Amino acid sequence: MAYQLYRNTTLGNSLQESLDELIQTQQITPQLALQVLLQFDKAINTALANRVRNRVNFRGSLNTYRFCDNVWTFVLNDVEFREVTELVKVDKVKIVACDGKSRNYK
Repeated sequence: MAYQLYRNTTLGNSLQESLDELIQTQQITPQLALQVLLQFDKAINTALANRVRNRVNFRGSLNTYRFCDNVWTFVLNDVEFREVTELVKVDKVKIVACDGKSRNYK
C-alpha cells in the first residue's frame, strides 16, 4: 500500500471532491472511488520518486520532531528555502518524511 500523504494536496482534494460527486449522482460506486484513490496514491508516489530531480536546501530552527511508525515529522521556525537562484522565507513549516525505498509501488 502506498502512502496517502498526497490526498491532502490540491490535486488530491480535487480528485476526492470529483469522486464524491460521482458517488452522489450514482455514476460510480464507493468501492470504485476507493480503487481510484488507491491508484492515485500509487501513481503520485511513483511519479515523485522517479521524475522529480530538483534539489532545495533549507535552514531553520527546529521546534519539534517526532518519529512514529517509520515516519519523521519536523516542525521548523524561521525557515529559508534556497534553490539555485531563489530564496523563500517562511515563519513556520511542517515536514513529513517517509521511507520511500522500503515500499513497492508497482
